[in-house]
Amino acid sequence: MIEPQTHAPAQPDRSGWNTPRPEVIPRPTAWPPAMALGVTLFGWGFVTSPVLLAVGAALFVLALVGWIAEIRHERRQA
Repeated sequence: MIEPQTHAPAQPDRSGWNTPRPEVIPRPTAWPPAMALGVTLFGWGFVTSPVLLAVGAALFVLALVGWIAEIRHERRQA
């Protein structure tokens, strides 16, 4: 018969650990999914129609500009 453990598991030694970077995580944003949709529409436009190609390219550029602007805004606040 196996006897159950009666003591708590030992805690790992964390004396040499550092604080993980970055200490502040960026807030969620909609720009990465918008860029992914733009790339998808752009690729799909090559196969189907020039209209989707143009919409995908425009969405990609808009998302790229918005994402870069948000990154610059966050860095100015820090």
